[in-house]
Amino acid sequence: MVGTPFRPQGRDPATGLDCVGLVWAAYADAGRKLVAPDGYPLRGWARARIEDALATAGFFEVDDRRDGDVLLIALAAGQFHLGVLGPASFVHAQAGLRRVVETPLGAGMVATRWRLCPPRCD
Repeated sequence: MVGTPFRPQGRDPATGLDCVGLVWAAYADAGRKLVAPDGYPLRGWARARIEDALATAGFFEVDDRRDGDVLLIALAAGQFHLGVLGPASFVHAQAGLRRVVETPLGAGMVATRWRLCPPRCD
């Protein structure tokens, strides 16, 4: 999905994605349809609400690292961002560049890692 246009509240790679839409679209493309949050702002979404949305969709917080994990990144001024972990990169919908990009992982940029529970996980 790298190169897909950025669109606030975007959930469809054909029309554009935001960071939440990218994560949900990536998992849908892998065969996992998830309960998606709605009504979230581009900025100012509280960390607890993001974590609740991830948990509702079937993710759980992990300490180890695997490709495909979702990263919840803490940015300046209390802003948060989601993306997908690659072998040495972070794939995310970058509003400033107006598209989905793949960037190297920066030291200390990960707030938390989340992994999707396998089907039939309790």
